[in-house]
Amino acid sequence: MDDFDKKILDIIQTGFPLESRPYAEVGRQVGLTEAETLARVRALTEKGVIRRIGANFQSDKLGFHSTLCSAAVPEEKLDHFIAEVNQLAGVTHNYLRAHRQNVWFTFIGPSWENVQETLAEITRRTGVAILNLPTEKMFKIKVDFKMGDQED
Repeated sequence: MDDFDKKILDIIQTGFPLESRPYAEVGRQVGLTEAETLARVRALTEKGVIRRIGANFQSDKLGFHSTLCSAAVPEEKLDHFIAEVNQLAGVTHNYLRAHRQNVWFTFIGPSWENVQETLAEITRRTGVAILNLPTEKMFKIKVDFKMGDQED
């Protein structure tokens, strides 16, 4: 990555322009054209440096309910279980861990009843019980990975 890539990453992590042509604005800020900026973002995505670009919402303020889940999934059921979890629009994270409770994921639903019903349906489909650890108090940790040399 060169300095342009680093500056682009610094901007799009938390200051993504909410405009009709956001990459033109990012380019203006770093000294590139819209096409050059977009080409760099695509290249960083293809290399796996950028995993996703999207908004983060405070689900509780939208009336949604979230929970942390874990499951002890036998090796022979792992692929099926993960596929079932990953198909859900409300799954925001899904991790495989080296532990008896080897699959951990977060799920957000429009109501507490929806969350419970959805988790019960995954258990019915897979035969794997899910430990449901509902959010009691939300902690938001802002994580930015400073790429450029500038200091705040």
